[in-house]
Amino acid sequence: MADGEVVLDRAKFHAMTEGTQEDWAAIGRAAAPHRGELADRLLAHLKLLDNDHGGFAVDRLEHSLQTATRAHRDGRDEEYVVCALMHDIGDILMPANHAELGATILKPYVSEANHWMMDKHGVFQGYYFFHYIGLDRDMREQFRGHPHFEYCAQFCHLYDQNSFDPAYDTMPLEAFEPMLRRVTAAPKTSIYKAD
Repeated sequence: MADGEVVLDRAKFHAMTEGTQEDWAAIGRAAAPHRGELADRLLAHLKLLDNDHGGFAVDRLEHSLQTATRAHRDGRDEEYVVCALMHDIGDILMPANHAELGATILKPYVSEANHWMMDKHGVFQGYYFFHYIGLDRDMREQFRGHPHFEYCAQFCHLYDQNSFDPAYDTMPLEAFEPMLRRVTAAPKTSIYKAD
C-alpha cells in the first residue's frame, strides 16, 4: 500500500453496476474472517435437532449421529460419513423438502454421487413407510436406471432406516466435528471458485 492510500473497509456502491475493484477488495477483506465458520454454523444447526423427536423413538440429532456412526463403523470415507451426519439437517427448517436442503448445503463439498444420495434419500427412505401414510412406497422407481440408484438405496437400507434405536452405542457429535471441518474446508466446485 502506498503512503497515504486509504483502504476501504466497506464498498461504496449502492448498486452493483457502480462497483469498483476497490469495492470488491473491501468486500473480500470483510468476508475473509468468516470463511472458516461454515462448520461452526452446521454444528450449531445440528444441535437444534436435539430433543426434537417428531414422534420417533429417538430425537433427530440422535438419528443423524446413529446414521453417521453406522457409516463410520462400516468403513465409509469421511465425505460419506459427513453426508450421513448431515442428511436430515433440514428436517426442522424445511420438512417438506429436507433432503434437498441438506444436499444443497453440501453440494460444493461432496462428490456428485454423495450429493445425489443426499438429494434423493427422502424418496428412497419412503420405501420403508410411504405405504403406511397413503403414498407409493415404490416412488423411488422413477429413478431406476440412474447411475446412483443402488448407492442411494444402499445408504437408506444400511444406515438411515435402521438408525432409530435408543439403545445403540452412538458416537458423540464431537467425534464427527474434525471430519465435518475437513470436508467443508474448501469447495470442490463453486461458481465463486476461480480455476
